[in-house]
Amino acid sequence: MSDRKPRADAARNREAVLAAADTLFATCESPEAVTMADIAAAAGVGKATLFRGFGDRTGLIHALYETRLAPIRLAAEEGPPPLGPATPPLERVPALLDAVLRFKIDNRHLALALEGIGSDSPYQAEHYERWHSTLREALEKVPGLPDGDFTAHALLAAVRADLVEHLIGGQRMTRDQMRAQLAGFVARVLDSPASRD
Repeated sequence: MSDRKPRADAARNREAVLAAADTLFATCESPEAVTMADIAAAAGVGKATLFRGFGDRTGLIHALYETRLAPIRLAAEEGPPPLGPATPPLERVPALLDAVLRFKIDNRHLALALEGIGSDSPYQAEHYERWHSTLREALEKVPGLPDGDFTAHALLAAVRADLVEHLIGGQRMTRDQMRAQLAGFVARVLDSPASRD
């Protein structure tokens, strides 16, 4: 019984921390304003618990991001259409990018925090590599598309958190407008002369 209590407490604390961090990032003016002390206070745990569970602020942001992204990633890797691997590539590519865009819009400050962490390159992050690989594999099935690897990078650049924040937070583009713009852009890329030659 004594072995179970710490595990249950640790799981409860982890959930409380992730929920508190989620709320703070969702309501903050700027992701940099959210501190470990703020998260610990909102979760009702000590800072030592926070650091023990996540290592540091970067570790906590990664854990929260992965938790939020997991259902979309699972749908993309194993799910049915339109995201799943059995979907024809000309339908799957736009669906994947739309799912990433909607996630970034719904989690703008969290995505900004993750992509803006220290010297970490967002292109070396595990989640980026996974999305790039999934998208590249789908693009390589598009007849005549010359370079799935570069095209995947270029399309993912269109859903970077800083661009989403600029267009939605700064330019006041609506969610529907941005989704429509992205869909049109993806359609043009997939129907480019190079992919028809």
